Formats: sequence, C-alpha cells, structure tokens
Amino acid sequence: MVGLIKTVFIVSGISILSIAGYFYSVSAAEINSHHLVVLGDPHLPGKNPEGKNLVIKTINTWKDVEVVVAVGDICEDRGIVEEYDVAKNFFSRLEKPLFSVVGNHDFIYADNLNTKGKRERAVTETRQVKLDRFKDTFGLKNIYYSKMLGKYRLIFLSLDSPDYLAAISPKQLDWLQSELSANQKQPTIVFCHAPLQGTLRDYNSKVNTANYILQPAEKIHTLLLSHPQVFLWVSGHTHTSPKEESFSSAVNLYQKQITNIHNTDMNRETIWTNSLFLYSDKAVIRTYNHKKGVWLNEFERTVKLPLL
Repeated sequence: MVGLIKTVFIVSGISILSIAGYFYSVSAAEINSHHLVVLGDPHLPGKNPEGKNLVIKTINTWKDVEVVVAVGDICEDRGIVEEYDVAKNFFSRLEKPLFSVVGNHDFIYADNLNTKGKRERAVTETRQVKLDRFKDTFGLKNIYYSKMLGKYRLIFLSLDSPDYLAAISPKQLDWLQSELSANQKQPTIVFCHAPLQGTLRDYNSKVNTANYILQPAEKIHTLLLSHPQVFLWVSGHTHTSPKEESFSSAVNLYQKQITNIHNTDMNRETIWTNSLFLYSDKAVIRTYNHKKGVWLNEFERTVKLPLL
C-alpha cells in the first residue's frame, strides 16, 4: 500500500488533518482502499470505560486507518461541561484524525434535571452554547461540513434543530442541497446521527418513529432521490447492535439507492465498530467485536458505487 502524506496538527488535544491536506494521496499510484472506522454513540463517560479505552487502543494499532468518525451522542446525557471535558480527554488518546457530528445528547437538553429527575429541552441560548462547545472541543469551524477522501465526498451532518430528537435546521438543509447539487459526479457518503426512515425493521417502539429518523423526513427524502450520488448513509441513534437481525439486512437499503449502515452505541459490555473500506469501484463494510478482538465475517457487505 502506498503511503499517504498528510499534515496532522492538534486542536483541543485531538489529532486532525490540516485543511490543505485532507485525505489526499500525493503519490501517482492509487492506494488499494481507504479505511474509515465509525464510532457509534460513545455516551461519555457512561458505562464500560475500560472497553471504550480498548477501542481507542485497538484502532491506534490499525496502521491503515485514515480517519475515525464519531456519529453523535458523544456526551452521555445532557452535553454539560464535565461530559465534554471527558470527551476531550478520551479522544486525545486517539492517534488518528477524528471527525464528529452532533447527536441529541450533545446539545438538545438543559443542563439541570427537573424536579422529577427528568431531562428537559434546553432554551435556544443554551442549545447554541452547547453547539459552540461541540465546535470548540473538536476543532471545527462549523458543525456540518464536507471533505474529500480520494474520489469520495464525505458529508457530515449534525443535529441542530429542537423540532424533533433528530432534526436538522432549514439552514443546514439548504447547505446540503447546495453541496449535493455542486458535486453530482462524486460518490457520496453521509455521516449523520440519525438514520433514514424504514432502514430497520420495527424491532422496538422507537425505531422508525418521528424522533428516531432524520427530520424533516419528507424534504430529506425528496432531496436524496434527486441526487443519486449518495449511496451510503452512516448513522447511530437507534443503538442497533449486531444482535438485531436488521443490523445488516435487505431492509437497510433506502429507496433502492442508499445503504444505511447502522452503528451501535459504545455504552455496553461488548462494543462493536463498523469499518468502511473504500475502493475505486466499491465500498466494503466490516464489523469488529472489540471484546473478542475479531472481525465478524457474517456481517461483511459490499456496496457497488453508483453509476454517475
């Protein structure tokens, strides 16, 4: 494999690539594949800190990993300062470039519980403080953005609307429209906390309901169908693990166009991660059991690139 020349610097204790050198190989020869690791819902500090630390240590040993993506719910509960401090310290141990998106637990709740010990929705000013805290923690200029990895366009969407547990604002939706319209010939992967509607079986009372798919669902639907370059959607939020039969199944295919890759949370005894291996003509998805230290061959999937 031909090595990549990359500039790496530290922002808030987290390794990220320099703006001028995002993901590009400077060699004339094409590398075999690009390896991305996806972390679903870390919920820091949360449960099983030893297991979460092991995930970081293991990824650091995978020499071919070019980037790690955390698909939201970085914080355990309400996005308070202490949770973000733990997240900053946790990811400072990662020796790979990290990109993150906002989940509902990162911004949507008030700092304090109500008199019944329940979470309450935050006011506008508090939500903005938490979105700014997210940017500062992960060294981001904006909470939604796109990058290139070889021939692939990677789009990172962050929850930023209080309308549902999983919604993006009209401003972000307009940005997504512009981004897709301007790059119609590039195979595109979207990373977002919430999945697309109908890409899991109804295995519990929350899956596929309004708060557990990306909103506004109808506008997202129309936009995606008019942009066939989007062929993978990578999400968390539902905590769907490999134990669930629709973790990897035909139902994951949205409108015969987009394969939704579901990622389970890290707040459990056994932690699994998905890896995306991006080749010139296909994407291969593999699942790793970090407790046992093995790849799970039964969940390996190959997705062909769209014809553009």
